[in-house]
Amino acid sequence: MPDIHVPNLDGHGGGKSIFKLVLEVALISVGVFLGLLGEQWRERAHQRELAEQALRRFKTEITTNRATIGSLRGYHADRLKELKQYFAAKTDDERRKVSIRMTMGISPAYVEQSAWDLALATQSLSYVDSEIGVLLSRIYNTQQAITSESQAFVQAMFVRPPGEGVTPYMAAAQAYLGDMEFFEPALMKSYDEILPKIDKALGDRR
Repeated sequence: MPDIHVPNLDGHGGGKSIFKLVLEVALISVGVFLGLLGEQWRERAHQRELAEQALRRFKTEITTNRATIGSLRGYHADRLKELKQYFAAKTDDERRKVSIRMTMGISPAYVEQSAWDLALATQSLSYVDSEIGVLLSRIYNTQQAITSESQAFVQAMFVRPPGEGVTPYMAAAQAYLGDMEFFEPALMKSYDEILPKIDKALGDRR
């Protein structure tokens, strides 16, 4: 009668049992899974670090820009009021009676945007809270509008300096300051809105 060979399933002999094979696969899978979790944790930690650094730079820069805009708002508002009175006058004699104290010219506000440029270059803005990101975009777009208009006004003065005619200069100054009357309060409001949100976001990371 021929011999009948039964497979060895109990782990004895040269081969591995099914249990040991399953255990090895499970251990390898757990190791890979833990490795992926560790990598994801490191990546998230790096993203949090980039976001925190960006927020601290934004806080410093926005605080500085707020001080710059705040220091000029009163001067711009007063000069605009005087210019409106000047152009509201119906005769040259009435205009001569209007005192326009352009002691600092139009005194454009020069604001910083290096924190914004760096955040875009490093892509750290994508790790910042979306609500803060929208406010930042609004702020820096408004600042850019102010900068562009200030540069345009200064360039125009080189093309046609005030000495060639006081009235065209005054008209251009009134238009510029009229825009600042809109931009500057809106910008101050946005500054006051975003700074507490940045502080809260930084506090959440401590």
